[in-house]
Amino acid sequence: MPTLRIATRKSPLALWQSEHVAARLRVAHPGLTVVLVPMSTRGDEVLDRSLAAIGGKGLFLKELEIAMQRGEADCAVHSLKDVPMVLEPGFALPAILARADHADAFVSNRFEDLDALPQGAVVGTSSLRRQAQLRARRPDLVLRDLRGNVNTRLAKLDAGEYDAIVLACAGLSRLGFDERIRKRLDAPAWLPAPAQGAIAIECRDETPEMQEICQALDDETTRLCTEAERAMNRALHGSCHVPVAAYAHLDGQHLYLAGLVGSATDGRIVRAHAPGRGDMPEGLGLEVAEKLLAQGARALIDVHL
Repeated sequence: MPTLRIATRKSPLALWQSEHVAARLRVAHPGLTVVLVPMSTRGDEVLDRSLAAIGGKGLFLKELEIAMQRGEADCAVHSLKDVPMVLEPGFALPAILARADHADAFVSNRFEDLDALPQGAVVGTSSLRRQAQLRARRPDLVLRDLRGNVNTRLAKLDAGEYDAIVLACAGLSRLGFDERIRKRLDAPAWLPAPAQGAIAIECRDETPEMQEICQALDDETTRLCTEAERAMNRALHGSCHVPVAAYAHLDGQHLYLAGLVGSATDGRIVRAHAPGRGDMPEGLGLEVAEKLLAQGARALIDVHL
């Protein structure tokens, strides 16, 4: 059995996810040695500007991909929501693990939920998708950027810089912060980022042995749902520059996808949903994207590009 080296970001959540994958791989392949190769990425280092302003979530991947190309690592572990809709040439995603909680979390030390916030309350989030949905629901709120890892964001809330913040439930749960979740913001009223809650393993596509090792962790249901969500986003040319949300779930042989495009500046939102065949996620993603475009989504997207 070869040694498998996992490139990972150094944030507590990234390290948790990579350790989780490493542990699962050791169980799936007794005798396999798995080691982590922690790295710092530009997305982690530049915290004084929004992700959209410095180039998007792809900044979390670039250094890890370079490490694989140099032969310093065999694979990388990512939050799938941070993975660009089109991979760099030469890379593949051999495994998408079973999804954790897909929902967003309302986190506040003083208020129960969004509706309980007083007029003009300060809410922190760096996500344009979350900002658009917050503006649509509570146009009176003051929205402020919030960068840094989960621990840093919670510390800023505790220091009184915000009345509330919005984070991903999955990240909070993975780091043992379940008790900080005051309210789940869930579908269909509130939609997550495409593929939120799912962990992906990325390899070079010319390493079939490594891909085969990683494929043991692939979850078919999660792959189908996230493929539909990512196909919709890809058809809209979505990225972290654009407020796009999507959530798919599988019910028997049928896949259901809901999508949303919004404006982070004025809270305008268009929504669409459709059922489809479980084995055709790409087609369902395209169908919902077309419905969104027919309602004027392009104008909302172009504002943010």
